[in-house]
Amino acid sequence: MENLSHLLVDPAAWAALATLIAMEVILGIDNLIFISILTNKLPEAQRARARRIGISGALVLRLALLGTVAFIVQLTTPLFTAFGQAFSWRDLILIAGGAFLVWKATREIHHHVDPPPEGDMFGSPQAALAFSAAIGQILLLDIVFSIDSIITAVGMTEHIPIMFAAVIVAVTVMLLAATSLANFIERNPTIVMLALGFLLMIGMTLLAEGFGAHVPKGYIYAAMAFSATIEGLNMLARRAQRKKKAIGGATH
Repeated sequence: MENLSHLLVDPAAWAALATLIAMEVILGIDNLIFISILTNKLPEAQRARARRIGISGALVLRLALLGTVAFIVQLTTPLFTAFGQAFSWRDLILIAGGAFLVWKATREIHHHVDPPPEGDMFGSPQAALAFSAAIGQILLLDIVFSIDSIITAVGMTEHIPIMFAAVIVAVTVMLLAATSLANFIERNPTIVMLALGFLLMIGMTLLAEGFGAHVPKGYIYAAMAFSATIEGLNMLARRAQRKKKAIGGATH
């Protein structure tokens, strides 16, 4: 068992904790965007509950996986080779998760570009099924993101208590930010399309990682930050135009 008192006074341990928390929070953005988009499709009374369940599921999965670190590390061991490429359980999980994200994002983009004529499904008795389906999809992606998160944590530090602390802090940040992010996405329809584009890119990245093509995370998040900045400038420009029209209308 690790000496906790030694870790508490070790500057290197605190530096590792801060670095790992930052990394886990960044990795959690993907999970949070997916949860926000999916829960916004539910009736308003069910959204907060669905977000809590989804993020709590992410915490439980991450902590449970940390308890089986030896097993998680083995997920990177090659299972078979196809077309000259070795595949492990981690690769297969990333491929499945990436394919699901690409399918889900593509479907949602199509829904926003060409909405179905039958109206809102949540006005029908199928609402309960929609809630169950949303939770199922959130937990499915929680598994993919949790495995990726824990493997990253294992590669950054060997101290289990630091991993536990970083995961708990990161998921707490997700829980605190979930409602604000979901409300922001709902209030700004153009953000929905941008977020779906992010999910599509993340899905393609998971597929690439699964097939052995490493994509530096810094490039992905830099692209997301650049796109979000441009969209933020567009939102400011639209707001300025609305104020100008309002002032012009008041003077006439």
